[in-house]
Amino acid sequence: MALRPAMIDLLELSPDFVRDPYPVYARLRARGPVHHVRTPDGEELWLVVGHEACRTAFTDPRLSRDWRRSGDIGQIINADRDHPVLAHMLMSDPPDHTRLRRLVAREFTPRRIESLAPRIQQITDELLDAMEANPRRRADLVNDFAFPLPMTVICELLGVPELDREAFRGWSNEIVARSSPEAEAAVYAEVPRYLTELIDAKRAAPGDDLLSAMIHAVDEGGDRLSPDELIGMSLLILIAGHETTVNMIGNGMRALFAHPEQLADLRADPGLLDGALEEMLRYDGPVETCTERLALEDVEMGGVVIPAGSTVLITMADADRDPARFEEPDRFDIRRDARGHIAFGHGLHYCLGAPLARMEGRIALRSLLERFPDLDGDADEAKLVWVRGMLIRGVRELPVRW
Repeated sequence: MALRPAMIDLLELSPDFVRDPYPVYARLRARGPVHHVRTPDGEELWLVVGHEACRTAFTDPRLSRDWRRSGDIGQIINADRDHPVLAHMLMSDPPDHTRLRRLVAREFTPRRIESLAPRIQQITDELLDAMEANPRRRADLVNDFAFPLPMTVICELLGVPELDREAFRGWSNEIVARSSPEAEAAVYAEVPRYLTELIDAKRAAPGDDLLSAMIHAVDEGGDRLSPDELIGMSLLILIAGHETTVNMIGNGMRALFAHPEQLADLRADPGLLDGALEEMLRYDGPVETCTERLALEDVEMGGVVIPAGSTVLITMADADRDPARFEEPDRFDIRRDARGHIAFGHGLHYCLGAPLARMEGRIALRSLLERFPDLDGDADEAKLVWVRGMLIRGVRELPVRW
């Protein structure tokens, strides 16, 4: 007989949950794959843990992303259901998702991504030059390197003017980890105005950027992105296109600083880099849980019923620490075969930009370690400030010295 379990307060299980959620997730996983929880932000929702359960949940059509059509959008966001910034593939199910992803994938091609490598290297070198010029031999690795690299890359790819990128940083921070409902609403008012003007400018004078290509993309049947879909997809690409890479670099370097013997091994053998990058994604990936799913009906998983209309989070961070999938999962090991992790999701919403994030990560980490052979962390881990919420896992600043 299926159960409706009592609600669990995550902070009561561990006051240190935000900094280190992994022991809490492991305790929950030992009890079963599904739990009714209260998050550190006071939200009540259902959490799926464990590798197999998470993979299954990602492919369960009863767990929907189409909140605009099927649910109460107010459960997850402070915006009207018809707001144009929500008109993107991450807020849709098939067949709408299939159509939107196909139109974007026509232009966001492997060839376009691969062609960015020389420019990514150039941006990386310029940022490292600026760090190296600091006579104090100290820097904030997030603000001086891990953030500006992918933000510059994704803005150049999409065609966002340089002067506007700092505004996008503020908007992105608010959208992925809102500081208040009012601030979130303000961002959702500002973004469409800006993107509408940018799209109109690109329509009048197309460039060789991705946004110009998406404006003019037409499939074999004559289908194209609507004005609202262009706004929604542009914002999704801008946010998803840098948040993962920022925190992949930050979390990866934190792991290396905490395991100096592995940092030394990686410096000594750059051939370990690709495997190290996958282990960084598995061990402490940049996305802790998926974007919110909506239970379209009562959903039974692992003997527990998730009631229809509930908000559901799939916990990738725990899936990739499940001993049923990875031996000694709490051990960071750059020689591990970490393939099979779901740091970029699973199923039809698997991250379209994963190849770009991996390429940026490889170039960034290789260049950083080559340029700064004595690089080390310069902060007490317990004093680092973490990104709010359970979507993005990462720190706001990461002091380093060399």
